[in-house]
Amino acid sequence: MLNGKLAVITGGGTGIGLACAEKLSSMGARTILMGRNLQRLQDAALKIDGARAVQLDVTSDESVAAAFAEAAQDGPVDILVNNAGIAAATAFHKTSMEEWARIQAVNVEGLVRCSQAVLGDMKQATYARQINIASIAGLRGGAFIAPYVASKHAVVGLTKSLSLEYAHTGMTVNAVCPGYVKTAIVDNAIANIMEKTGRTEEQAVAELTKNNPQGRLIEVEEIAEVVGWLCSPLSGSVSGQSITVSGGAI
Repeated sequence: MLNGKLAVITGGGTGIGLACAEKLSSMGARTILMGRNLQRLQDAALKIDGARAVQLDVTSDESVAAAFAEAAQDGPVDILVNNAGIAAATAFHKTSMEEWARIQAVNVEGLVRCSQAVLGDMKQATYARQINIASIAGLRGGAFIAPYVASKHAVVGLTKSLSLEYAHTGMTVNAVCPGYVKTAIVDNAIANIMEKTGRTEEQAVAELTKNNPQGRLIEVEEIAEVVGWLCSPLSGSVSGQSITVSGGAI
């Protein structure tokens, strides 16, 4: 279905990013995994037939330019999965501007850099896909995670704007908004809850999943399945959407 297409996945070494790379590869795409930890990317790439690892720091103009120039050696990028992101939890009145800026730099400005890096080719193509991994936090509020919520609201807004701006091209732009997923970020959140509240791991997981009607964490493969569909030719009329994968939370 995606035979010959070139897909770049940022934050591709673990979690959602790696699952997306595996899914797109299974659909026939050539995959390039990008992220800061080159060794981790290389180890992940060994699990995927034909995958390449390219080091990338989304907060650096120079790094983004170099990484996407290296990707372009394989041809124009047909699919971009903007998955790189960070999260942190603290009370808003204790949040420093440095911490605020750190989260926006990765989750918003990094996404902008990567999207702009491929737009030249994508807006000329008959087929192109941009998938932004946002969060259900991009559709509603959340206590103690204000910088993260703001960043993911920005991702959802950017998705809508880019979809409209480039609707006349062959490119679609969509966001996937997961609930809490079994990833390293959620592991850190669980550890943070345990440390600050004295709760057990089971109690911490229950706290994170209390707004999920199914009462569970989401699997990375579930996110990858939605990404795969959004990248398929059959989703060509779907653009500007924010699709939640959250156990029925609305």
